[in-house]
Amino acid sequence: MNNSSPEATAVKWISEADGILVTAGAGMGIDSGLPDFRGSTGFWRAYPALGAEGVTFRDIANGMAFRVDPKRAWGFYGHRLMLYRNTLPHAGFNILRRWAQSKPHGTFVFTSNVDGQFQKAGFSDQQIMECHGSIHYFQCAAACASSIWSAEGFNPDVDDRRCLLRSALPACPRCGEVARPNILMFNDWAWLEERTEMQQARLNAWLSNVRQLVVVEVGAGSAIPTVRNLSERHAPRVIRINPDDSAIDPKTGIGLVGSALEVLQALDARMLGYCSVASGGL
Repeated sequence: MNNSSPEATAVKWISEADGILVTAGAGMGIDSGLPDFRGSTGFWRAYPALGAEGVTFRDIANGMAFRVDPKRAWGFYGHRLMLYRNTLPHAGFNILRRWAQSKPHGTFVFTSNVDGQFQKAGFSDQQIMECHGSIHYFQCAAACASSIWSAEGFNPDVDDRRCLLRSALPACPRCGEVARPNILMFNDWAWLEERTEMQQARLNAWLSNVRQLVVVEVGAGSAIPTVRNLSERHAPRVIRINPDDSAIDPKTGIGLVGSALEVLQALDARMLGYCSVASGGL
């Protein structure tokens, strides 16, 4: 085994850790078949009706969109909600969960994704921080109160060709204003942070007990570096997995080039060999 290789170092760090902090960006979901919104081209490929009108991701992922054109806003978010409900997480999620099960402090997930895929893959909701919120929870578009409630029971009927909601708009039970996802959007002063703040408190408590931490960062981009910044604050054992931009300061961690599933499967195969050698082949 080449102990100088980045892959070997990653396996050693994971094996010796007493807790795994998983930090994940949009690249974590691509192997599950979820769309990649990087750049207008990728976004418009997923939503051609918006592309035909020149509507960008920043235009539609905007709190004001639910006040100005709620049927269009819910055409986009309603489609995404059903897409995430119907998507099965790829095998890389199970690899991470299995690694964590052998650790005294298990794992905590910090993700900018709003898709709920970690919960769907079997990670405890109490061990996940969604820094941008979740599409599976609602709030009032007018932020009339601090109420956040489950989106369960809302089954949007969307005209995909026009990206418009056909069914009734969800409403705030307190004031009757249109409801929106509890997601941090662009130029969003109405986002309610209470749920995410509770998750942050649980993450801080978990981190205070971990002594030999390894950070496994998967698919986090640099355009909005929230996830990367969090990873680097918990150096020096950061494993950055990214197909396009895995560069990282050697004092902070190591970079591995490839997709989430590809690299996690390769590391998992190496883990078996490492554990066998460490136990004397027994």
